[in-house]
Amino acid sequence: MSRSSSSRANRRGELPPDPEPLPAPVVDSHTHLDIGVGGFDRLPEADLVDAEIAAAAAVGVPRLVQVGVDVPSSRWSAELAARHPNVLATVAVHPNEAGEGAAVEDALAEIDRLAALPRVRAVGETGLDRFRTGPEGWAAQEASFRAHIRIAKDRGVALVVHDRDAHDEILRVLDDEGAPERTVFHCFSGDAAFARACVARGHVLSFAGTVTFANAGYLREAAALTPLDQLLVETDAPFLTPVPYRGRPNASRLMPHTVRVLAEVTGVEVGQLCAALTANAERVFGTWD
Repeated sequence: MSRSSSSRANRRGELPPDPEPLPAPVVDSHTHLDIGVGGFDRLPEADLVDAEIAAAAAVGVPRLVQVGVDVPSSRWSAELAARHPNVLATVAVHPNEAGEGAAVEDALAEIDRLAALPRVRAVGETGLDRFRTGPEGWAAQEASFRAHIRIAKDRGVALVVHDRDAHDEILRVLDDEGAPERTVFHCFSGDAAFARACVARGHVLSFAGTVTFANAGYLREAAALTPLDQLLVETDAPFLTPVPYRGRPNASRLMPHTVRVLAEVTGVEVGQLCAALTANAERVFGTWD
């Protein structure tokens, strides 16, 4: 989610209660603590961030991937990961920011520098967004996406892809550039046919709270056919809050709702699914130790 569009997407309201803890730990592979805890106009205090991480750990989500969307949030994410053992970071200029002209040479150079830090384990979220960015920004988005792919490969880290209304274009660019070995489709939004195309290429599909929505049968079909070793789960907090709290602020501590729906969809026992999701996250991002 881009910082420029986040204020339009977030819904206000009371935080939902904690869910029943998971029987085994699982990783939130994509969250925005800088937005979810701090709001849109200020970065959060360290003690508030630490409390949010502790609340997630209390329900079985002890490890998080904090995602950058521009240079300031990427720096913040890298700094949080450097000081907190439960957090790893990703860094990038989001495609909507790129579409507005933010992926300038200096910004990309800083993303490249940050991507070399030891607890920065991916470049992203990067990709293409045909929903919030109009045709006038598409060329800039694609140029930025290609630059991020190259940084990920040069630095030997994973790639986290933002794909909104751009399925075919995303695959075209990845195929053309040569996707990094570890490529994650964040908040997977395609149908079963697109899932098959991604899985065949070896990409990892990460499902968010959207998979719990009543109108998202196509996502549940996609999740059901995804091999267990190519599956991740995320919150994209503070966005995409799972049912039954859709429309209220999301947080990593709410991810058990999504995990339990994924267990039903895949037919995998919850504890076994948690173990697989954790192993997949460690394969993609490395260990948190």
